[in-house]
Amino acid sequence: MMNPMKTCFENCRLLNQACKNTECRHSIKNDSSLNCLLLAVKPGQTQTLADIGKVFDLTRMRICQIEKGAVAKVKEENA
Repeated sequence: MMNPMKTCFENCRLLNQACKNTECRHSIKNDSSLNCLLLAVKPGQTQTLADIGKVFDLTRMRICQIEKGAVAKVKEENA
């Protein structure tokens, strides 16, 4: 049973069960992270572009392209 005082990702982590809340903005289809984007990001652990690509079922190169676009947007907004 889910604890209403915790977010769904905290419950998934505690129960070690895949999240079934597909309406959540952090929901992804990825069994290794229990379908939760927040669980895919492990505190203190660095991830390669290939690791991130596996979570989203994208290539390392596509993740690199997305990263470059995001950095360019941040630089543009801060200019």
